[in-house]
Amino acid sequence: MQKKLLTLVFLIVLSFEASAQNEVYITEKVSDKYAYVDAIKIYEKVAAKGYKSVDLFQKLGNSSYSKYKLDKAAEWYGELFALTLDLDPIYYYRYAESLRFICENEKADAIMEKLKRKPKAIAKS
Repeated sequence: MQKKLLTLVFLIVLSFEASAQNEVYITEKVSDKYAYVDAIKIYEKVAAKGYKSVDLFQKLGNSSYSKYKLDKAAEWYGELFALTLDLDPIYYYRYAESLRFICENEKADAIMEKLKRKPKAIAKS
């Protein structure tokens, strides 16, 4: 009886190892096909060539902000705000914080005032 139980436990452990090996193999195959691309560098090159869009500047600003490059974030959010003011409140806040980082407090205060005057969105139910 113990021999059968030991054999059963051994087969279960062996099956777990076999399934784990398959997963590693699949993961290795997927990673061979895809390469890491730094999209932010590509976006910056596109912006340097003169292309302007809300989506582009949002991505560049958010990326710089999340990496604590607030001087670059202020630059990209400045470009974003030059295109439109119809933005979510988070962009106003991030732009103001970025401006404060580069000691442009008056500009940051002006952005926060624009946010205060911005009409509140009505939640849809």
